[in-house]
Amino acid sequence: MTGLQRRLADKRVVICAGPGGVGKTTVSAAVALGLASAGRRVAVVTIDPARRLAEALGLDELGNRPQPVDSTRLAGAGLELRGELSAMMLDVKRTFDELIGRLAPDPRTAEELLANPVYQHLSTAIAGSQEYTAMAKLSELVNESDYETIVLDTPPSRSAVDFLQAPERLIEFLEGRAVSALLRPSGRAARYAGVVAAALRRVTGVGLLDELTAFFRLLGDLLDGFRARATDVQRLLRESSTGFLIVTSGEAAAVDEAIYFAGELDRTGLHRCGVILNRVQPLDPGERDVEETAQRLAGRLDPRLARKVARTHSQLQLLAHRDQASMVRLSGALGNPRPFCLADREAGLQDARGLFELQRELWDAG
Repeated sequence: MTGLQRRLADKRVVICAGPGGVGKTTVSAAVALGLASAGRRVAVVTIDPARRLAEALGLDELGNRPQPVDSTRLAGAGLELRGELSAMMLDVKRTFDELIGRLAPDPRTAEELLANPVYQHLSTAIAGSQEYTAMAKLSELVNESDYETIVLDTPPSRSAVDFLQAPERLIEFLEGRAVSALLRPSGRAARYAGVVAAALRRVTGVGLLDELTAFFRLLGDLLDGFRARATDVQRLLRESSTGFLIVTSGEAAAVDEAIYFAGELDRTGLHRCGVILNRVQPLDPGERDVEETAQRLAGRLDPRLARKVARTHSQLQLLAHRDQASMVRLSGALGNPRPFCLADREAGLQDARGLFELQRELWDAG
């Protein structure tokens, strides 16, 4: 059993989190593939994956329910699944609609809220809604399915910490003063609301404020359910069977974000499984300056092309040294062994074989 396998051996939930744009979705799929190849029944929940990832898994498209991955397609790439792998893409709007149906006190309230124009426009725009629905889907799969492991790819938020703060932010919004003023206007606020409503009706012909008020009143009936779901999710995140994999790149800003996020996990009592340093440039042990490299290549390439290749190689070595420094910095700041490193792939993920190679590299890393 390799290092990463050992760290994930007792995890029911694996959450891949970190800065945006560092390859979390592809890494999540590789982690899920590795766990399924080891014999587990695994579901991976991805956030807006590239179409090539769905194709690599042998699926025409990913829906809002886990779909089994055809093991024969992966076998053609040289990988035998001893377990089962399913994949889905989170549909934020549909998941939020389903959540409303579950939390509404009765079918009529659910129908009125889902038909409300304000809800239709704002259900995916409220701060934290994408992260909240990802957590809601995770809770649903944990409580209502028989998957042994669920791998969650977190939304590409401005900050990885946004994922952890999403339930509180959403509840704070729904309980905020502005919403309360719409729900229960009094005194000057009531007179102002009446003036605004009249003006909106004259200008637009639509009772926009009425729709807003109806929306928040209907949503107010669901507040207890939102709070309960948020509490359940927070409890799930704190369980010892839930682990966070921090995914980052070697860029300074991404490393800063990863270290800060790790500190937040420690501060809130959540469990880190490790750090994955993605898109690492290989370090050339025989590195030379541009002129020496160009001279080495001169006998094989046109002199102008040799210089271009030498300059490109020199620039890549600058990135390689940066990545080495990032590796040392992450190890020191997080008190872990060296991060699990994945090499940069210029061509990206092409097919099932590419995903299998990424999974094998991840399992062998460290």
